[in-house]
This record gives sequence, C-alpha cells and structure tokens, in this order.
Amino acid sequence: MIENIRQGSTELAIIIRASYVREGITFLTPNDYSQQLGYMNRRAGYRIAAHIHNAVPRAVTFTREVLVIKSGKLRVDFYCENGKYVESRILNAGDVILLAAGGHGFEMLEDSEIIEVKQGPYAGDQDKTILEPVEAGRIRIPA
Repeated sequence: MIENIRQGSTELAIIIRASYVREGITFLTPNDYSQQLGYMNRRAGYRIAAHIHNAVPRAVTFTREVLVIKSGKLRVDFYCENGKYVESRILNAGDVILLAAGGHGFEMLEDSEIIEVKQGPYAGDQDKTILEPVEAGRIRIPA
C-alpha cells in the first residue's frame, strides 16, 4: 500500500508499506522532486543495464529525507510549513517513507533501527528549525 500524506495541496510525505507489491518499476515522486523515490520488483535474471550517472548541475533548496525502517515501530508526526501539527502515522519494520515537505518528528514505540538517506552536504544549524512536539492528547492517526 502507498500512502500520500497531504496538507491542502502540499505533499508532506509518501509511505511505501512493507506489504506493497507490484510488478516492474514505479516511481512515486514527480520529476521535479530533488529526492526521487521508486519501487522495483524484478524477477531473477532481469538485468539493469550497467550505467554511469552524468554530472548534471542541480539546485537543492529543501532537504528531503528517505527513511527505511529496518526494525521496530515508531510514530511519525507531520507538521505543515508554518510548524502547525497536522497528523501522525505508525511505521513498522519494512516500511519506507519519503519526507517531502513541512516538518516531522518521531517517537520510537519499540527499539528501532532506521536507515536515513538525504541530500548533502549537511548545513549544520542552518539545516533545520526545531518545533514544539505535539502533545500526547492531540495526536491524530487516521484509520
């Protein structure tokens, strides 16, 4: 299953659930995203042509992160661009999420291993603005 988390017309995140299965290749992001997210399901013997990526100048304005939940369980809280809390989702082992816009925070619900992929170079303190976490009584997880 694929979940697109939106606030109005802004896509905050894309979640690929561990249970998602589809033949072939599917890209889930528009071509203009600075971080591309795709899913591939290929049979044994399928070959992807050997290739080299060309040097192409790109301008990255906002950091987009991809998280692979290797083990455990966590809650991700989504915030709109102005820092206002929107809603939350639970992620489990095998789930993948692209954090595309807005803000986000996490609470580990179990011991968790997470692999993070994002653009660099890291800009230190200039890279993020810390938000106030959502209060426990305000957490919304849609069914």
